[in-house]
Amino acid sequence: MLISGASGLIGRALVPALRARGIEPRLLVRRAPSGPHEIPWDPAQGRLDASALAGGDAIVNLAGRSLAGRWTAQVKSAMVDSRVRATRLLVEAAGAMPAPPSVLVSASAIGFYGDRGDEVLTEVSSPGTGFLADLARAWEGEARRAAEFGVRVVLARFGLVMGRGGGALGPLLPLFRCGLGGPLGGGRQWWSWIHLDDVVAAIITALEAPALTGPINVAGPAPVTNREFTRALAASLRRPAILPAPAFALRLVLGEMADEMILGSQRVIPARLQAAGFTFRWPELGPALQNLVS
Repeated sequence: MLISGASGLIGRALVPALRARGIEPRLLVRRAPSGPHEIPWDPAQGRLDASALAGGDAIVNLAGRSLAGRWTAQVKSAMVDSRVRATRLLVEAAGAMPAPPSVLVSASAIGFYGDRGDEVLTEVSSPGTGFLADLARAWEGEARRAAEFGVRVVLARFGLVMGRGGGALGPLLPLFRCGLGGPLGGGRQWWSWIHLDDVVAAIITALEAPALTGPINVAGPAPVTNREFTRALAASLRRPAILPAPAFALRLVLGEMADEMILGSQRVIPARLQAAGFTFRWPELGPALQNLVS
């Protein structure tokens, strides 16, 4: 088992979950390795020794620069390179292995669908428009190339991941704990959230279920509007949620990122996971938030 991006929110939860199942993953790292379980690579320079991957029967690709913050041209270029170029390098190395892995689970995002209002979106829905949609298509396109080597490719389109260590809740909790939270923009946009526990379980399911291939929406079964989300978060903290953040202010501070990630609407359903019999541990927002903020 090989994992890229293991230092991120999802990777930090996935590695111990795999170890609990008796799997000791090898981690691709950009620094000097600290032991035989780590493999150095440099996606920016195109450096990865394919021979070091020998014996890896599965790859989980989670590499990618954070999308948070204001998107300057330089930041957007880094977002693309850290996903598209890194995935291309990983797939090329997998193809050069004497025995390519049987499965590649590669990260993507529900940004693939663009801003779609109230439309219900499943894995067969068409791609959208915008920077994130273009990025997701290019990202997935590089991962799909692994199928040429006989690899089963699963494209994990992550929703808004909520975990104790960060994710979607990271920038919101300090404000809401101080009673300064409220709807963002009009609050009518759909947020497709998922608890980190279910993200990890979905990745493990994708690794182990031979019938799963292509895109899967890694989002909970009950998306909510932003207004519903903020009310539920405030209730879980026993705080009010009466201070809305107007769209113009969000755009002023965050620019393009505000429109695509905060004000954009994606009402995503995990149809393929549900068809595969996947059971969500946290299907409802209220209990999920109570678990994460308690």
